Amino acid sequence: MFRTIIDAFKVKDLRKKILLTLLFLFIYRLGCWIPCVGFNASVMFDSEASGLGFFELMNMVSGGALSQGSILALGVSPYITSSIVIQLLSVAIPSLEKLTKSGEDGRRKINLYTRIAALVLAVAQAIGIVVGFAGQGILDPNLTNAMPEWLVGIGIVIILTAGAMFTVWLGERITDLGIGNGTSMLIFVGILSTAGTNISAMIGAIGEDISYLWYLIIFIVALVLIFAFIVWMDAGERKVNIQYAKQIRGRKMYGGQSNHIPIKVNATGVMPIIFASALITFPQLIISIFWPEVTWYSDWLGTNSWLYIVLTAVFILLFAFFYSKITFDPDDVAKRIQQQGGFIQGIRPGKQTADHLKKISGRITLFGAILLAIIALIPSLAFKAIGDVAGASLLINAFSVTGLMIAVSVALELEKQLSAQMFMRNHKGFLS
Repeated sequence: MFRTIIDAFKVKDLRKKILLTLLFLFIYRLGCWIPCVGFNASVMFDSEASGLGFFELMNMVSGGALSQGSILALGVSPYITSSIVIQLLSVAIPSLEKLTKSGEDGRRKINLYTRIAALVLAVAQAIGIVVGFAGQGILDPNLTNAMPEWLVGIGIVIILTAGAMFTVWLGERITDLGIGNGTSMLIFVGILSTAGTNISAMIGAIGEDISYLWYLIIFIVALVLIFAFIVWMDAGERKVNIQYAKQIRGRKMYGGQSNHIPIKVNATGVMPIIFASALITFPQLIISIFWPEVTWYSDWLGTNSWLYIVLTAVFILLFAFFYSKITFDPDDVAKRIQQQGGFIQGIRPGKQTADHLKKISGRITLFGAILLAIIALIPSLAFKAIGDVAGASLLINAFSVTGLMIAVSVALELEKQLSAQMFMRNHKGFLS
């Protein structure tokens, strides 16, 4: 990958795109350090307020902007949620499904609906945070003594919402003018920043307690193993061979070639993990905001409980199968193969081909979902094994497999896009 980036810098157009991407990412990280006036987000992460998995995930994705109470505290979380909602609705609502298949004009309308939904969710999240934690000190007392609390709260909601939409705008500028998917790049930088902060804290604590050195070694070894495992799983695929019959049109003969359909082991990516985590932690978020005295949910379904581990594994399996139905339609693929004069050896075209592809896809999805469940539960299992000892929290915070999967996926996709653009330019130069 580093070799690809070095070669890309030698091409003027790609160098310009890379520099613009770095500029937008720098602006984003700079905004993550600008504090929001009157906003004290640290109360959401106090032990007495219970560790909220939903806020921890938001903080990780935003690179610590939420815990610092910055103007970009919400980050890309509203946009991600709105994208998931619109994507799910496009399957259930025929009009939205038609838009997804109507080319560039349809995608433009879908993006508009996604931005509107992101704006609504950003306002809702900001209001929920301010109202839910107003009694726990989330409003700066220096300001509330000088002006009404409701006025301070409205100001915070406006700033956080504007920051979230500015983040969406930055992501779109990276997509249009830079390299890679803008939203994914912002998440990627945020995750690396969060991991770097926790690792730095662990290194700084080695001087006080030598045991932190062992935690750092454990983390580095586990990090390399998880990276290798994720890359191996991301590259795994089942190739279904397709044979095309020979066709004579006029004086020319077409077809008679063989090709293959790649069915990836991890075609759903990290989406099942995000869905499962959101489904379990969202009720805890609502309870903690409106009924902070209720602790039974965090006791039974906290990230360190066995019930949480079991339910997360079950939900990952269910969402993996659900999401695979969206990304891979055996009936549609079988229909296109038949229309192009192709067939799978030993399988009749049409329904039998669709059933065969459905069977293969189901087995691959099950295997990939099991692997996803295993790597997603590594932090919880590791926390139980380590126990409540010094350095464990730093290790677990830095050792977010969800974050690692997102980071590896974005890095691999960025490398593929750079390689593809390099190939296109080399190929164009060869033809000219």
